[in-house]
Amino acid sequence: MKLKHLCHLIILLLILSCTKNHLPTGNVIFIHPDGTGLGHWNAARTYLVGPDNDLNFDKLSNLATYRSHQTDILTTSSQAGATTHAYGIKVKYDSFGMDGTTPIKSLSNKPYGVMIEAQNAGINIGIINSGHLAEPGTAVFLTTAPDRKLTDPIIENLIKQNAKVIFGGGEELFLPPTKVGFHGQPGVRQDGKDMIELATNLGYKIIYTKNQLLELPANTPKVLGIFSAKDTFIDKTEEELKKENLTCYTSSSPTVAEMTKKALEILSFNQKQFFLVSEEEGTDNFSNKNNANCMLEAMKRADDTIGVALSFLKKDPRTLILLAADSDAGHPTTYVSTTLMSQTEPLPATTLNGAPLDGVEGTQTLPFLSKPDRFGTVFPFGIAWASTYDNLGSVISKAHGFNAKFLPVNMQNHDIYKIFFKTLFGSNLP
Repeated sequence: MKLKHLCHLIILLLILSCTKNHLPTGNVIFIHPDGTGLGHWNAARTYLVGPDNDLNFDKLSNLATYRSHQTDILTTSSQAGATTHAYGIKVKYDSFGMDGTTPIKSLSNKPYGVMIEAQNAGINIGIINSGHLAEPGTAVFLTTAPDRKLTDPIIENLIKQNAKVIFGGGEELFLPPTKVGFHGQPGVRQDGKDMIELATNLGYKIIYTKNQLLELPANTPKVLGIFSAKDTFIDKTEEELKKENLTCYTSSSPTVAEMTKKALEILSFNQKQFFLVSEEEGTDNFSNKNNANCMLEAMKRADDTIGVALSFLKKDPRTLILLAADSDAGHPTTYVSTTLMSQTEPLPATTLNGAPLDGVEGTQTLPFLSKPDRFGTVFPFGIAWASTYDNLGSVISKAHGFNAKFLPVNMQNHDIYKIFFKTLFGSNLP
């Protein structure tokens, strides 16, 4: 081969290599409706819009089956699932940004997760949780711990990471017992530290209410929103909530959709690249309580969040919307009888094979009613539960917008990390 031709070949190979490993970059909105499988989404569609209509979930273009197993179990925990999403590797069941109690490196060979790597690259980052802010699904993206119960250091390290947006519940985790918080409850920190004071010293604007959230300007430099003393939901059974005259969610707290809308305004200000993780935790917790009514309310809130992301995508098409749970909590199924179900008679306590069965107010109550189908027919149904645990179940992932085409049809849980990385940094990982 002539030297000239050899040079041309080398140049071509270099161009192809660069093209492969320096792809266009974009924003990532990762929506984590914790503990949801296809059974949750089918029930939500039936109840919220009817069997022939579409949820926002249905508008997401790409779908993948999702394998949620870890190195020592066929399902996962919230903390292990989040670790796999944030680091790109499978770990032990009881892992919070580590492999059990052993420090790990991410798939890109960093001693921290993809969100911190994005922050180090100058990308705006934010987390949102309808639960307390030490919840693993979001907290693992910013910190590690040998045990998820170590909420004192988890909250402290989360604040010190200096994410631009932090929204969620759990004010009691920020304060010592000697201090009563904005939401009227004393703190529970055993180290005596005041994390709200620390956040203020680090330059955070602290907010506590829905109105304060809605009034935030888009150019807010850094904000910590703590919207409840504990979770923004009350994860009890239908019967317990009714007895105590409580609702599924605290009425004073903003929804995850409202938090996500404001976070996107702040993170994207001046067309800045960003990475947002937004988690609806109630979908998991209410399923673990086998509370079908509140599970369906949580599903609506998760779907509303997808709607917010879809609206943002219209403004900035270089945005990936990626959705994934990590396990299938309770593995609910929409129960219908082969004989005519009455809309006015309570459901039995169980199905014929003994599975617990819920109506609108719990056990042995009236069935749920679907929204009308295309012919105007309304159908009664119940929700039957397989367990109260986080199951292997029928977990799926969906993607839409920028780089959605890279969602594999059949994926492992650690593939979530690879899509994050490709979109944020324009690089492929093995």
